[in-house]
Amino acid sequence: MSASLSTRAAALRALHRSGGPLVLPNAWDAGSARAVAEAGFPAVATSSAAVAESLGHADGEHTPPDEMFAAVARITRAVPVPVTADLERGYGRKPDELVTRLLDAGAVGLNLEDSDPRTGDLVDAEEQADLLAGVRAAADGAGVAVVLNARVDVFLHPDREPADRLAEAIRRARRPRGGPGQLRLRPVRGDPRPHRPPARHGRRRGTSRLSGGCPVRRWPAGRLR
Repeated sequence: MSASLSTRAAALRALHRSGGPLVLPNAWDAGSARAVAEAGFPAVATSSAAVAESLGHADGEHTPPDEMFAAVARITRAVPVPVTADLERGYGRKPDELVTRLLDAGAVGLNLEDSDPRTGDLVDAEEQADLLAGVRAAADGAGVAVVLNARVDVFLHPDREPADRLAEAIRRARRPRGGPGQLRLRPVRGDPRPHRPPARHGRRRGTSRLSGGCPVRRWPAGRLR
Protein backbone atom coordinates (compact mmCIF):
# COMPACT_ATOMS: atom_id res chain seq x y z
CA MET A 1 0.00 0.00 0.00
CA SER A 2 1.11 3.58 -0.59
CA ALA A 3 3.22 5.49 1.91
CA SER A 4 0.59 8.23 1.92
CA LEU A 5 -1.97 5.87 3.48
CA SER A 6 0.48 4.86 6.18
CA THR A 7 1.27 8.51 6.85
CA ARG A 8 -2.40 9.39 7.14
CA ALA A 9 -3.06 6.44 9.44
CA ALA A 10 -0.22 7.55 11.73
CA ALA A 11 -1.55 11.11 11.70
CA LEU A 12 -5.06 9.94 12.59
CA ARG A 13 -3.80 7.81 15.47
CA ALA A 14 -1.71 10.69 16.83
CA LEU A 15 -4.85 12.83 17.09
CA HIS A 16 -6.33 10.45 19.69
CA ARG A 17 -5.06 11.64 23.06
CA SER A 18 -6.52 10.67 26.40
CA GLY A 19 -8.04 13.72 28.06
CA GLY A 20 -7.74 15.80 24.90
CA PRO A 21 -10.43 14.24 22.72
CA LEU A 22 -10.46 14.42 18.97
CA VAL A 23 -13.81 16.03 18.08
CA LEU A 24 -15.30 14.80 14.81
CA PRO A 25 -18.49 16.21 13.26
CA ASN A 26 -19.47 13.38 10.93
CA ALA A 27 -19.71 13.76 7.16
CA TRP A 28 -21.92 11.98 4.66
CA ASP A 29 -20.76 13.25 1.25
CA ALA A 30 -17.95 15.22 -0.38
CA GLY A 31 -19.56 18.60 0.35
CA SER A 32 -20.05 17.95 4.06
CA ALA A 33 -16.52 16.52 4.33
CA ARG A 34 -15.08 19.68 2.79
CA ALA A 35 -17.11 21.78 5.24
CA VAL A 36 -15.65 19.79 8.16
CA ALA A 37 -12.07 20.17 6.88
CA GLU A 38 -12.51 23.86 6.04
CA ALA A 39 -13.85 24.49 9.54
CA GLY A 40 -10.45 23.40 10.84
CA PHE A 41 -11.08 19.86 12.00
CA PRO A 42 -7.95 17.72 11.51
CA ALA A 43 -9.78 14.59 10.36
CA VAL A 44 -13.11 13.55 8.90
CA ALA A 45 -15.32 10.71 10.11
CA THR A 46 -18.30 9.37 8.24
CA SER A 47 -21.66 8.44 9.75
CA SER A 48 -23.16 5.26 8.32
CA ALA A 49 -26.68 6.48 9.10
CA ALA A 50 -26.11 9.85 7.43
CA VAL A 51 -24.45 8.27 4.38
CA ALA A 52 -27.33 5.81 4.13
CA GLU A 53 -29.91 8.61 4.32
CA SER A 54 -28.10 10.62 1.65
CA LEU A 55 -28.17 7.58 -0.66
CA GLY A 56 -31.83 6.81 -0.02
CA HIS A 57 -31.30 3.83 2.29
CA ALA A 58 -32.11 3.08 5.91
CA ASP A 59 -29.41 2.66 8.53
CA GLY A 60 -28.55 -0.85 9.71
CA GLU A 61 -26.51 -2.21 6.78
CA HIS A 62 -29.29 -1.59 4.25
CA THR A 63 -26.81 0.30 2.07
CA PRO A 64 -25.19 -1.98 -0.53
CA PRO A 65 -21.47 -2.24 0.28
CA ASP A 66 -20.47 -1.00 -3.18
CA GLU A 67 -22.44 2.20 -2.59
CA MET A 68 -21.02 2.70 0.90
CA PHE A 69 -17.41 2.29 -0.20
CA ALA A 70 -18.00 4.53 -3.22
CA ALA A 71 -19.35 7.21 -0.88
CA VAL A 72 -16.28 6.86 1.35
CA ALA A 73 -14.02 7.19 -1.71
CA ARG A 74 -15.75 10.42 -2.79
CA ILE A 75 -15.18 11.81 0.70
CA THR A 76 -11.49 10.89 0.83
CA ARG A 77 -10.91 12.48 -2.58
CA ALA A 78 -12.53 15.71 -1.42
CA VAL A 79 -10.36 16.44 1.63
CA PRO A 80 -6.63 16.66 2.47
CA VAL A 81 -7.06 15.22 5.97
CA PRO A 82 -7.32 11.59 7.18
CA VAL A 83 -10.73 9.93 6.88
CA THR A 84 -12.17 7.25 9.16
CA ALA A 85 -15.27 5.39 7.95
CA ASP A 86 -18.23 4.08 9.90
CA LEU A 87 -18.73 0.60 8.43
CA GLU A 88 -21.43 -0.58 10.84
CA ARG A 89 -20.50 -4.23 11.47
CA GLY A 90 -18.65 -4.80 8.22
CA TYR A 91 -21.54 -5.67 5.85
CA GLY A 92 -20.83 -9.37 6.23
CA ARG A 93 -17.40 -9.02 4.60
CA LYS A 94 -14.38 -11.00 5.73
CA PRO A 95 -11.65 -8.91 7.41
CA ASP A 96 -9.26 -9.11 4.44
CA GLU A 97 -11.88 -7.81 2.01
CA LEU A 98 -13.07 -5.17 4.47
CA VAL A 99 -9.59 -3.74 4.94
CA THR A 100 -8.74 -3.92 1.23
CA ARG A 101 -11.87 -2.03 0.27
CA LEU A 102 -11.36 0.51 3.04
CA LEU A 103 -7.84 1.28 1.87
CA ASP A 104 -8.84 1.26 -1.80
CA ALA A 105 -11.39 3.94 -0.88
CA GLY A 106 -8.59 6.01 0.65
CA ALA A 107 -9.72 5.80 4.29
CA VAL A 108 -7.31 4.89 7.09
CA GLY A 109 -9.68 4.26 10.00
CA LEU A 110 -12.91 2.39 10.55
CA ASN A 111 -15.63 2.05 13.12
CA LEU A 112 -17.09 -1.38 13.86
CA GLU A 113 -20.02 -1.81 16.23
CA ASP A 114 -20.81 -4.79 18.44
CA SER A 115 -24.54 -4.98 17.82
CA ASP A 116 -26.34 -6.91 15.09
CA PRO A 117 -27.53 -4.33 12.52
CA ARG A 118 -30.55 -6.48 11.68
CA THR A 119 -31.89 -6.82 15.23
CA GLY A 120 -29.99 -4.28 17.34
CA ASP A 121 -29.02 -7.05 19.76
CA LEU A 122 -25.49 -7.21 21.12
CA VAL A 123 -23.38 -9.88 19.45
CA ASP A 124 -21.34 -12.36 21.46
CA ALA A 125 -18.28 -10.64 22.91
CA GLU A 126 -15.90 -13.38 21.76
CA GLU A 127 -17.29 -13.28 18.24
CA GLN A 128 -16.75 -9.51 18.16
CA ALA A 129 -13.21 -9.90 19.52
CA ASP A 130 -12.43 -12.37 16.74
CA LEU A 131 -13.74 -9.94 14.10
CA LEU A 132 -11.63 -7.10 15.47
CA ALA A 133 -8.52 -9.27 15.69
CA GLY A 134 -9.07 -10.35 12.09
CA VAL A 135 -9.34 -6.75 10.91
CA ARG A 136 -6.22 -5.80 12.84
CA ALA A 137 -4.29 -8.69 11.28
CA ALA A 138 -5.54 -7.81 7.80
CA ALA A 139 -4.44 -4.20 8.24
CA ASP A 140 -1.03 -5.30 9.46
CA GLY A 141 -0.76 -7.57 6.44
CA ALA A 142 -1.57 -4.64 4.17
CA GLY A 143 1.20 -2.60 5.75
CA VAL A 144 -1.08 0.18 7.04
CA ALA A 145 -1.70 0.61 10.76
CA VAL A 146 -5.41 1.32 10.29
CA VAL A 147 -7.07 3.00 13.27
CA LEU A 148 -9.75 0.59 14.45
CA ASN A 149 -12.49 2.09 16.59
CA ALA A 150 -14.27 -0.75 18.39
CA ARG A 151 -17.71 0.49 19.38
CA VAL A 152 -19.38 -0.85 22.51
CA ASP A 153 -23.15 -0.48 22.24
CA VAL A 154 -24.24 -1.54 25.72
CA PHE A 155 -25.44 1.94 26.65
CA LEU A 156 -27.85 1.92 23.71
CA HIS A 157 -29.85 -0.75 25.57
CA PRO A 158 -31.79 1.01 28.35
CA ASP A 159 -33.55 -2.22 29.38
CA ARG A 160 -30.53 -3.10 31.54
CA GLU A 161 -29.86 -1.66 34.98
CA PRO A 162 -27.24 1.13 34.86
CA ALA A 163 -24.75 -0.81 36.99
CA ASP A 164 -25.18 -3.89 34.78
CA ARG A 165 -24.65 -1.82 31.65
CA LEU A 166 -21.44 -0.36 33.01
CA ALA A 167 -20.09 -3.76 34.06
CA GLU A 168 -20.94 -5.28 30.68
CA ALA A 169 -19.41 -2.34 28.80
CA ILE A 170 -16.16 -2.73 30.73
CA ARG A 171 -16.14 -6.48 30.12
CA ARG A 172 -16.63 -6.00 26.39
CA ALA A 173 -14.11 -3.20 26.14
CA ARG A 174 -11.47 -5.49 27.62
CA ARG A 175 -12.14 -8.33 25.18
CA PRO A 176 -10.77 -6.96 21.89
CA ARG A 177 -7.38 -8.25 20.86
CA GLY A 178 -4.95 -6.85 18.37
CA GLY A 179 -2.45 -4.45 19.88
CA PRO A 180 -2.05 -0.71 20.31
CA GLY A 181 -3.55 0.31 16.98
CA GLN A 182 -6.99 -0.56 18.29
CA LEU A 183 -9.15 2.03 19.99
CA ARG A 184 -12.06 1.23 22.26
CA LEU A 185 -15.14 3.37 22.37
CA ARG A 186 -17.55 3.15 25.30
CA PRO A 187 -20.43 5.27 24.06
CA VAL A 188 -23.56 6.70 25.40
CA ARG A 189 -25.92 7.57 22.61
CA GLY A 190 -24.22 10.19 20.47
CA ASP A 191 -26.23 13.37 20.26
CA PRO A 192 -24.72 16.82 19.70
CA ARG A 193 -27.74 18.81 20.89
CA PRO A 194 -27.00 21.60 23.35
CA HIS A 195 -28.31 19.80 26.43
CA ARG A 196 -25.80 16.97 26.04
CA PRO A 197 -22.45 16.99 27.92
CA PRO A 198 -19.83 19.10 26.09
CA ALA A 199 -16.32 18.01 25.17
CA ARG A 200 -14.85 19.28 28.45
CA HIS A 201 -16.57 16.39 30.27
CA GLY A 202 -14.81 13.98 27.93
CA ARG A 203 -11.47 15.59 28.81
CA ARG A 204 -12.03 15.02 32.51
CA ARG A 205 -12.91 11.36 31.86
CA GLY A 206 -9.85 10.67 29.73
CA THR A 207 -11.85 10.31 26.51
CA SER A 208 -9.76 10.35 23.32
CA ARG A 209 -12.55 10.76 20.73
CA LEU A 210 -15.97 12.36 20.44
CA SER A 211 -18.08 12.25 17.28
CA GLY A 212 -21.39 13.80 16.33
CA GLY A 213 -23.08 11.03 14.40
CA CYS A 214 -26.06 11.36 12.08
CA PRO A 215 -27.68 14.44 13.75
CA VAL A 216 -24.87 16.62 12.38
CA ARG A 217 -26.42 16.11 8.93
CA ARG A 218 -29.37 18.19 10.11
CA TRP A 219 -27.26 21.13 11.28
CA PRO A 220 -27.01 24.30 9.19
CA ALA A 221 -23.59 24.30 7.52
CA GLY A 222 -22.50 27.38 9.48
CA ARG A 223 -22.68 25.54 12.81
CA LEU A 224 -19.51 23.62 11.98
CA ARG A 225 -17.65 26.92 12.27
